[in-house]
Amino acid sequence: MADPTGFLKFRREEPKKRSKEDRLASWGEVYADVDPGERNEAVRAQASRCMDCGIPFCHSGGSGCPLGNLIPEWNDLVSRGDWAAASDRLHATNNFPEFTGKLCPAPCEAGCVLAISPLSGGPVAIKRVEATIADQSWESGHVQPQAAEVSSGRRVAVVGSGPAGLAAAQQLTRAGHEVTVFERDDRLGGLLRYGIPEFKMEKKVLDRRLTQLRKEGTRFVTGCEVGVDLTVEDLRERYDAVVLAVGALRGRDDRTIPGRELAGVHLAMEHLVPANKFVEGDGPSAIDAAGKHVVIIGGGDTGADSYGTATRQGALSVTQLDQYPVPPTTRDDERSPWPTWPYILRTYPAHEEAGERRFAVAVKRFVDDGEGRVKALELQHVRVEKDPETGRREVVPTSDEVEVLPADLVLLAIGFEGVEEMPLLDGLGLSLTRRGTLSCGPDWQTAPGVFVCGDAHRGASLVVWAIAEGRSVANAVDTYLTGDSDLPAPVHPTALPLAVV
Repeated sequence: MADPTGFLKFRREEPKKRSKEDRLASWGEVYADVDPGERNEAVRAQASRCMDCGIPFCHSGGSGCPLGNLIPEWNDLVSRGDWAAASDRLHATNNFPEFTGKLCPAPCEAGCVLAISPLSGGPVAIKRVEATIADQSWESGHVQPQAAEVSSGRRVAVVGSGPAGLAAAQQLTRAGHEVTVFERDDRLGGLLRYGIPEFKMEKKVLDRRLTQLRKEGTRFVTGCEVGVDLTVEDLRERYDAVVLAVGALRGRDDRTIPGRELAGVHLAMEHLVPANKFVEGDGPSAIDAAGKHVVIIGGGDTGADSYGTATRQGALSVTQLDQYPVPPTTRDDERSPWPTWPYILRTYPAHEEAGERRFAVAVKRFVDDGEGRVKALELQHVRVEKDPETGRREVVPTSDEVEVLPADLVLLAIGFEGVEEMPLLDGLGLSLTRRGTLSCGPDWQTAPGVFVCGDAHRGASLVVWAIAEGRSVANAVDTYLTGDSDLPAPVHPTALPLAVV
């Protein structure tokens, strides 16, 4: 490490954000544009806080980064100002650090030794350092296509162009295979394109990486649903191996709430996708929050994305509901001890801009305006009880008191139930697990010559896990096609993050 006392000299600092007014007036990223020289010096100080621990939990697959990012190494290189070497070490384990630097919630920081006690000043700002290395890499021209020198003569189809599919495709292309990525949407990127709002990651960030993949030789086909537009028979005939990276986009619903059928009550993704298409230039969204009282049910990432989207669309009010009580602001060592992912209150930039959050509440019913549209909802204070024998949770009202909340647009952001039903799965003879995912063996095969990775295998998860699984499945496919592989495989199909059970 460059400075053994760096964490004593410098406090953790987050990047500067644009003003709330500026953020709400545009779809651009929330963080302010800073002169690269000033940015780099500030990040060098942040990187110098790293203690290069003897056992670096930050890049442990269980408690930190499943990619095995060499965090102490590139922290040291950044603190010394060696940005080129830092870029090499970062890209050695991560195909898309600009994605993870913007979108990953950073389990690496939860596993940082400096996260053990608040007295340390907070964990190293690993995510900020990573994002800055990625930005500097592009600005300096360090990121270049890496085309294979020798072709294997083998052809691979990757179904799905989200982070898992793109990671698998890039690795396999660089290994010399002829890779074609099929995407049913009109544009590439999966959730990176249509699920992640522009204010979290501008799509030009995705587009420049796709340009690199194309120059390396990866081929892309959009507007093609495999199993329909390309039959399973043709798929099997044309390709030596198939990778399923189709995501887990089947949204969880709750049809038991009276009034769920009313117009104006939608799953969150029904709002986010057309909003992102509007930003892409495809015209107005059919589900727009402008001039409406918006209520978002669900306290996770998707809810926060809908929250920020609604405020930018010009909602009259935005309220986010969570059935659980307010989490603590600091780690509870009994509930989530270091280095596990802490159960704490997480405030996204969108929450700082407008609106409010309500905790320990649940919807009793949606109120009809008399013409089949929602006009309000009835709220009750609740607690969530867990059956010690079955583990099932039940939401129980804590009083008979009912509060009426105006609501012209209600968005359900209560999670995902797994892979969507699709002809491709039927054609391949595949069935879903009880969790709605596709199972696989230790070699990532879900059927002979058919491999699975990302959310389709793991269930809705983090972008860093998607990339890790994409890299690992590339190793398995390469081995299947050639008998051996030098490609990295950072995670096993059964790998799970460290947790208290």
